[in-house]
Amino acid sequence: MAIPINAATSAYANAAKLLNQGAKPQALNQLAEAGQGSDFAKLLGQAVQGVVDSGKVADTKAMDMVNGRGDMIDVVTAISQTELAMDTMVAVRDRVISAYEEIMRMPI
Repeated sequence: MAIPINAATSAYANAAKLLNQGAKPQALNQLAEAGQGSDFAKLLGQAVQGVVDSGKVADTKAMDMVNGRGDMIDVVTAISQTELAMDTMVAVRDRVISAYEEIMRMPI
C-alpha cells in the first residue's frame, strides 16, 4: 500500500494546526503538575507532542531526500511512524468523544 508524501505532510500540518489552536502540551503538563489537572492531561500532552515530533522528523527526512542527502527507506519509515502516531491519536480522540457522549446521555 503506497502512501503519498502529501498525505503524511497534510496529516502533520493538521496536527500542528490543532495543537496551535488548542491547549499547548506544556500548558497541559503545567496544569497537571499544579494539581489542578490529572495524569491524563499530562499523558495527553506528551502524546500530542510525540505526534508533532514524529511529524517533524518525517519532514526533515523528506527534505534530506529531496536535497539528495537522505535515504528512501528512512523517509518511508519516518512517514509510517508518523501515520501510526496520527492513527493512534485519532483513535484516542474518538474514544474520548464517545465516552463524553455516553456520560452526557446518563440520567442524573
